[in-house]
Amino acid sequence: MSKHTVHGHGHTHAHAHGTDDFDWDVVGPWLEEEAELSSTQYEAAARWIAALPEAPQVRRVLDIGSGPGVISCLLAEVFPGAEVVAVDGTPALLERTRARAARHGVGERVRTVHAELPKDLGKLDEADLIWAGNALHHIGDQRGLLAGFAGLLRPGGTVALLEGGLAARQLPRDIGFGRPGLEARLEAISADRFEEMRAGLPDATREIEDWSALFAAVGLEPQGTRSFLLDLPAPISGIARDRAVVEFARKREAFADRLTAEDASALDRLLDPGDPVGLRLRSDLFLLSARTVHLARREPRTAG
Repeated sequence: MSKHTVHGHGHTHAHAHGTDDFDWDVVGPWLEEEAELSSTQYEAAARWIAALPEAPQVRRVLDIGSGPGVISCLLAEVFPGAEVVAVDGTPALLERTRARAARHGVGERVRTVHAELPKDLGKLDEADLIWAGNALHHIGDQRGLLAGFAGLLRPGGTVALLEGGLAARQLPRDIGFGRPGLEARLEAISADRFEEMRAGLPDATREIEDWSALFAAVGLEPQGTRSFLLDLPAPISGIARDRAVVEFARKREAFADRLTAEDASALDRLLDPGDPVGLRLRSDLFLLSARTVHLARREPRTAG
C-alpha cells in the first residue's frame, strides 16, 4: 500500500493520487476532521458487524489504510476486548493515530504497523476482523489482496470492505448561476481520474466489482452488504461547511484542466468568501452521502 492509500477512510477521488509531497501537518488534521464528520456511518457499520449472530469474539482487528486513526479508535471502542492494529504506509499518520488513541483512552489497545501492501502482508499476522476502508481499490490486484486477507483471518473471522456507495452531494442541481448539474459533472471528472489512477497501479487487473463473487473466488463466504447514510440537512455549519469549502477548492485545483470555462467560473464564485451565493454564506448547503460495506467470513473450524 503506497502513500496515496493512507486516506482510505474518508477520501474522495479529487485527491492527487500518487502524490508523495504532502505536507502532513496540514493534510493530517484535514483527514482527521473528514473521518470524524463521517464517524456515525463507520460506527453504525462496526456495530452491525459486532451484532452479527454468528460473529466470533473479536480479539484482534486489522484496520487497513487507517490514515490518522479515527476509525482505529472507534473500532477499539466498539470491540472493547480487541487489540486494534492500524496499518498504513505513512509514518506521520501513524503518529497521529498513536496520539489520538492516547487521548481517547485506548492507547494500550491500539498499535500501529507501517506497511506497504501487498508486499508487507506478512507483517500483519492473523485477525478476527479485517476492516479495509476505501483502500482495496488502490491495489492493482484486488483479488490477490483479498486472498491475502483470507489467509490472515482466524476461523469464523470477518472481512469488511468499505467500497462504493454514493458520492457526496452538497448543492442543489441548480445553484442559481452557471449551468445546472455542476456536481454531477464534477463526479464524472472524478470517475475518469479514478479509472486513470487504477490503470496506472502496479499489476492493475480489471475486475467486475461484484464483491460477493470476489469473496467466493478467494474462499470466503459472503455475509451481506449494507449501506450507511450521512444526512446533514441544510444549512450545514461548522466543520461540515469548512469541509465543503476544502473539497470544492481541491476539485477546482485538481480538475482545472478538465473544467469548462463556465464551470471553472462557477466554482470560483462558490469559493469566494464574500459572495452571498458562495459556499461560506449560502443557506442551501447540505451533505448527503452513503458508504457501502461488504462482508465475508472465513468458514469456522468444525469440531472433530
